[in-house]
Amino acid sequence: MSATPTILVVDDQPINVQLLKRKLERENMRVVAAYNGLEALEAVKQEKPDLILLDVMMPDMDGIEVCQRLQASEDTKAIPVIFVTARTSKEGKIEGLNVGAVDYITKPIDLDETLARVQTQLRFVAINREMIELQRRLVDARRASTIGAVTQGIAHNLNNLLGVVMGHLDLIKAYYDKPDQVKKNVKHVEDAVGRIVSIIKQLSLLLVKSNPPVAKGHLPDLIQGSIQRFHLENSLDAPVTVNNPLGDFVFDTNYEIFEEVLSKVLINAYEAYGPDHTGPRPITVHAEVIEKPGNRRFLQLRVEDQGRGIDPEIRDRVFEPFISSKHTVGVGMGLTIARHSLRNLDGEVTLTDREGGGATATLLHPLEVKGHRVG
Repeated sequence: MSATPTILVVDDQPINVQLLKRKLERENMRVVAAYNGLEALEAVKQEKPDLILLDVMMPDMDGIEVCQRLQASEDTKAIPVIFVTARTSKEGKIEGLNVGAVDYITKPIDLDETLARVQTQLRFVAINREMIELQRRLVDARRASTIGAVTQGIAHNLNNLLGVVMGHLDLIKAYYDKPDQVKKNVKHVEDAVGRIVSIIKQLSLLLVKSNPPVAKGHLPDLIQGSIQRFHLENSLDAPVTVNNPLGDFVFDTNYEIFEEVLSKVLINAYEAYGPDHTGPRPITVHAEVIEKPGNRRFLQLRVEDQGRGIDPEIRDRVFEPFISSKHTVGVGMGLTIARHSLRNLDGEVTLTDREGGGATATLLHPLEVKGHRVG
């Protein structure tokens, strides 16, 4: 907030406006006046006030309707409104608070009390903006930290893989007259180059822009598409059990992101059994709708395995790039990509130990994807 906050005073009685204007301006506040509801809405567009003192009883459009219109717009709903009214009934105050007002002042106006209430709300506004700015900085810091970790991980992995390539090329030169040795080393070179290509592909997925387009998706089709992708990309035919009591549930999503996330989580569940595991590798997907604080509803998918569980050494870092319990070069970005991609839809991915052994990956997909365009 600037050093001089802007207050919009709305009242159809000019004398009331003048009294409030003089009092607030003495306290280094800039005051904008409006004398009816329509003028108030226009002044909000033009001035973007920090706070509004709004008379309830006005002709044509009363303060209740003005407040409702402000609350209906994302651009103005955060502006605090203090109602000023002659009505002293409990019901009248509750009505005003229910439509979005933050406080209530009754007429005749006590100017000192009004000033105190305005200053209190302005402090709340300043604190809220500081919190938003802090959150933005934290997001930037997390992004910078992720980029740093990705860069370091890429450099380390690519150097190792290039070392593998150079080593096998030297062997090809040394055994150029032995076809079997040449073929064997060429295969190793191809595998290493394939992993390099995989790293570059995964890096491009981390650079997906926020607010991707969404469209109506049918849950059974999305889950089956994800399972097919899991099988095709990893050359597997591992069975996946689906428990979906929601049936043909329809919601807004991005098909590419949904299938990418779930397929990454499925391969993580498959590999949780370890490279030496020879028996069945049960993987189960459970679907349900849950409600979070703020009346936000989410599709929750729980992907359960009965593998080795989460390695204690990497428990707190499983979503960092190139963190893996496997001792193989060029792996470890699957969960990083899954979380990053789902967060682009305002969702989340978490990983916890499963009761009875193994792990549970929980995917939360919002049913109201805010700020995303329909594809």
